[in-house]
Amino acid sequence: MKKRFTEEQIIGYLNEAEAELRIKELCSRHGFSDARYYLHWRSKFGRMSVSDAKQLKELKSENSCLKNMLAESMLAVEVT
Repeated sequence: MKKRFTEEQIIGYLNEAEAELRIKELCSRHGFSDARYYLHWRSKFGRMSVSDAKQLKELKSENSCLKNMLAESMLAVEVT
């Protein structure tokens, strides 16, 4: 599933909302709902910077690889 907005864009929108704009105006300008802003983005990316979001993405990727490696080694142990 392709994401419509990148983490960098989302954090930019959050910073923009904190700086100056009303939420409804921001949502209509960029084409997303205020529910998405409050329920998904603000709760997930609240006070993150762009570098924090990139680091989080890298850590999630690394965690996924480690989980796969663990599952493969557990399977190999069961087979032997």
